[in-house]
Order: sequence, then structure tokens, then C-alpha cells
Amino acid sequence: MELTDNEYSALGLYAKVFADLTPEREALIAAEGKRLEPYLVEITDKFYGTLQKIPNALPYIEGRVEHLKKTHVNWLQRVVTGRYDVSYVAQMYTVGCVHVQVDLPAEFMAGGTTLIANELYRLVPQVYGNDAKTCVAMIQALNASLGFSLIIMQASYQASITEVKDKFLAITGMSQKLFEKLAAAYDGKH
Repeated sequence: MELTDNEYSALGLYAKVFADLTPEREALIAAEGKRLEPYLVEITDKFYGTLQKIPNALPYIEGRVEHLKKTHVNWLQRVVTGRYDVSYVAQMYTVGCVHVQVDLPAEFMAGGTTLIANELYRLVPQVYGNDAKTCVAMIQALNASLGFSLIIMQASYQASITEVKDKFLAITGMSQKLFEKLAAAYDGKH
């Protein structure tokens, strides 16, 4: 489900407010993010190393790790540029849709974002040294940018699931109300 540029823009504004991705934080990442670029391959290697230790993640990455690593590094490069424009929102939205298409559990996005955040936050003092003010500001900015990305992926994930449910209802002729009653009855038994 693609959106218009106006819809991507509105989603981006919503996600920026929710994640507290302020213009100042965007500017800080734009100015300082280049210093994190030398570590992006290392972060990606650790990320996929961790995923390979999670049995439930293996079906989603087996035989694809090297390709996924390249995509992941490219995404991280965008994260540390500080440019979170409509094209970035569209990219993150597409990532969420792809996750639905491969039946990736929703918690994998939040868990994956946490793994990435942990590595970035660990590196900040290494890169910025004893400048506590800059370290805190960078961690806050990175947290906001990752949260922004996650909100957009989750929005598309939810929209994709809704689209699949709507197709199911259209094909079966089932009403939304009946679907909800059946779902409630199912939940009550499990």
C-alpha cells in the first residue's frame, strides 16, 4: 500500500513529534553523524550475529545474511545523515510493508531497533570522548531518529495488516462486526 507524498509527509511529521525528533536533533545528526559511519559495518555484523542466535529469527535470514547486511548498512548510512525527508519516510514505510509480506513478527522490528540502538549508544562515548553534553545530545538524537523510523515501519505494518484483513472480508463477504465477534470468541477460548 503506497501513500501519496502528502500522506508520507503527514506521517513523517506525526512520527517526528511522537519520537521527539526535533529540527535541532536532525541538525546535530547531520553535522555529527558522519563520525559514526566507520562503525556501521561493525554494528550490522553484530546485529546479524545476534539474530543468528535467535532461533525464531533464523527462517527470515537464512541464506540471505550477506544481502541483508548490505541493505542494513545502507539504511544505517541514511540514519546518520540526519535527512529524514519524504523519501526516507517512504523507504521506512516500504520496509514495514515488506516485513508484513514475509510474515515477520511485529516484535522483531522493536527488538531489532533496540539491538541497533544499544550498539550506537555504546559507540557514542567512544567517538565523542568525555564531552558528556555532546554524548547525551547524540544519544537523544539517535534515539529520536530510530524511534521515528520504527513508528513509520509500524504504521505501514499496521496498514498492511488492515489491508489484508479488508481483502479477506471482501472475499468472504463477512462483515467487520461478525469478524470482530468471531475474533473475540476465539480470544475467549485461548
